Amino acid sequence: MAGLTAAALAAVGFLAYQASANVPDSLAKPAAPSSAAPGPSGSPVKKPDPLVVPATSGTGKRVVYALKARRVWLVSASGKAQRTFPVMPSTINPKPGAYAVTSRTGQTAGSDGVPIEHVVRFATVGGATIGFSAALDNTMPSPDPTSKTGGVRMKRADGDALWSFTTVTSKVVVVR
Repeated sequence: MAGLTAAALAAVGFLAYQASANVPDSLAKPAAPSSAAPGPSGSPVKKPDPLVVPATSGTGKRVVYALKARRVWLVSASGKAQRTFPVMPSTINPKPGAYAVTSRTGQTAGSDGVPIEHVVRFATVGGATIGFSAALDNTMPSPDPTSKTGGVRMKRADGDALWSFTTVTSKVVVVR
């Protein structure tokens, strides 16, 4: 019995070697890592450049808030992104469109009770004020889905940049 097992293992090993020695080069070597996944036609699909400002966001100096991308761009008057960063949306979102900053507050407590800074308010939806802010503890947790809050959270360094970039009446453009 042991002889049959040894013979079977030897045969399998020989066949495995033979198979690996005869594999075409196109299959034998792993493809170089790519930052793009193949698209439907087999050609690579590039990931969007986060510095590219959404085309539907208008012109001039503005803050662009992309709801789906969960990202904000600070756009100069020439149309170039000066900074972009991820945000955590609130449970209530404004409709796409152009808004103006209505007020700013240095430090306060958010509607969720979290101490926040650099609050930049720009819209109201169903009685809830929508605005950007940074939590003093520098976190961006998902909001409680049962709460009706309008705070769009960001990291403190990003909040500092937004605060410096905006004044009351600054343009905020919300895109999908």
